[in-house]
Amino acid sequence: MDKIAVLIPCYNEEQTIAKVVTDVRETLPEAEVYVYDNNSTDRTVMLAEKAGAIVRYEFKQGKGNVIRRMFREIDAQCYLMLDGDDTYPLDCARELVDKVLEHHADMVVGDRLSSTYFTENKRRFHNFGNSLMRAGINRLFGSEIKDIMTGYRAFSYEFVKTFPIFSKGFEIETEMTIHAVNYNMQVDNVVVEYRDRPQGSVSKLNTYSDGMRVIRKMLQLYKNYRPFRFFGGLCLLLIFAALILMAPILVNYLRTGLVPRFPTLIVCGFMVLAGIQSFFSGMILEVMAAKDKRDFEYRLAKVHSEGKRLKGAGSDGGNTDV
Repeated sequence: MDKIAVLIPCYNEEQTIAKVVTDVRETLPEAEVYVYDNNSTDRTVMLAEKAGAIVRYEFKQGKGNVIRRMFREIDAQCYLMLDGDDTYPLDCARELVDKVLEHHADMVVGDRLSSTYFTENKRRFHNFGNSLMRAGINRLFGSEIKDIMTGYRAFSYEFVKTFPIFSKGFEIETEMTIHAVNYNMQVDNVVVEYRDRPQGSVSKLNTYSDGMRVIRKMLQLYKNYRPFRFFGGLCLLLIFAALILMAPILVNYLRTGLVPRFPTLIVCGFMVLAGIQSFFSGMILEVMAAKDKRDFEYRLAKVHSEGKRLKGAGSDGGNTDV
């Protein structure tokens, strides 16, 4: 088991990857640096190996797929993840790692939005999207995460080995954040500097399609993790709409004793029934979500014991793959 494993997912980052690996090795000399290549067609692999990184591969395209592979294969007391585009200076790397190793944080978020992100990032819709996601997730889940979409994070062994990854692409950061919040894991924020990509380095993030996937993932996880709120809100919406449509019919009936629009009345009745069904669905799923949280605590304890065993067995610093 490594003490610190630095994980760098990469796709066509030949312009910056050598500098990122070199900076990591200078800042955290005791760390093992892993570059996971995701079908690069340039010299990323060659330059990463030359800089001293351990290069591995994920052939299924997408950042979420790469991180799934990383988390499955690497055992470490602390994982530091950053992008290979040289947008994150390494001066805060030690602080992120220490939050995990010394303060028992499960996830440490490198907070770009509280420093230079809005001035360095030249893509205005990215700025808006980051602010929107931060406000939305913190509001829906009652959290205080400062930067939802950052790729600069540190994790504990327990977080990595209990995190089921379903995302395939850039929505993975949203999934990580909501997972940690939902299971009451310790999340710390560290303000980090951000610098825009160097000239000639191209972002792989599509503002609109990836943005929609991130929003869809947030709503999906809200439904899964807060089912009573989600379906309870749907219940109120349906019943409120039914009452609005029914009001003129009811007024007319009280005045004349006649019901002139039976189709509307029937639709309103079905909407009320759907609202009631949504309410009870939310109640049932809420019980299942509570059971899942209890089961998670058992899984977490089991993984913690396994981590202590691996730490003792690998105290010489070697890595044990699974």
